[in-house]
Amino acid sequence: MLCFGLAAQADEVSICYNYDCAATARVNLRAYQLLAARRLLLRATDAVEERKAISLVIGLFEVAAGRQTPTWADKGRNVNDDGVDGRMDCIDEAANANSYLRLLESKDWLKYHRVLEPVKRAPLLVNDHWAARIVEQMTGQEFAVDSWFFDNGQPAFVVPLDEWLAGAEPNEE
Repeated sequence: MLCFGLAAQADEVSICYNYDCAATARVNLRAYQLLAARRLLLRATDAVEERKAISLVIGLFEVAAGRQTPTWADKGRNVNDDGVDGRMDCIDEAANANSYLRLLESKDWLKYHRVLEPVKRAPLLVNDHWAARIVEQMTGQEFAVDSWFFDNGQPAFVVPLDEWLAGAEPNEE
């Protein structure tokens, strides 16, 4: 019955792109994309696994957005896509990840986390960096959800907030 009920659903999410949310679009997340996200989250048996699922779902929803907007052209960080329609800076990425997380939260699909407002770190006066943010319900520990480092559709970097605030970045392999 879950599959039947979900099959009829689709949700629209507002996203932004072209740096500093200069352009906006409505993205239709289709039933099969929602079902895939739901399945990933249902597999999580603890908070650690749910964070891994959240990372994957952010990538999944980015792919969906890229099929409907020029964000498919977004490359990790800022220098690799400067001037390209669909590019995203950390402000765009944080806003979009937050929208995706709010959708998951509104459906009660997050069992171990709540969504908080995006967070900023400013290691240098002119070097602000933004990310979406979640909090583990049992421990109160906060985590940054940062998809800016990667090309469109890749899993997000999810790391304890204190590490992210200290400048943590994903290991480049």
